[in-house]
Amino acid sequence: YNTNYFRTKMTEAGFDIKPGDHPIVPIMLYDAVIAQNFASKLLDEGVYVIGFFYPVVAKGLARIRVQLSAAHEQEHLDKAIAAFTKVGKELGVIK
Repeated sequence: YNTNYFRTKMTEAGFDIKPGDHPIVPIMLYDAVIAQNFASKLLDEGVYVIGFFYPVVAKGLARIRVQLSAAHEQEHLDKAIAAFTKVGKELGVIK
């Protein structure tokens, strides 16, 4: 449930997410600097995520990696989605 909920809401918010049905959700940002800044700003919002960029992933495929668990409650997911949306708009990743 958590994976589907998070993926659906993040896609509706305008994020590009690699398809799949597993608890590791790659939010594609493509640019290493944006991924670094995004992760830092999310931490300021109380959401801990990891930015992945070259050499961990191929150049031009930078992303934020979100790992969901059954222990997350919907309020946790909603807080993360709101933080992603806020930072995504600040950084021009989504409209």
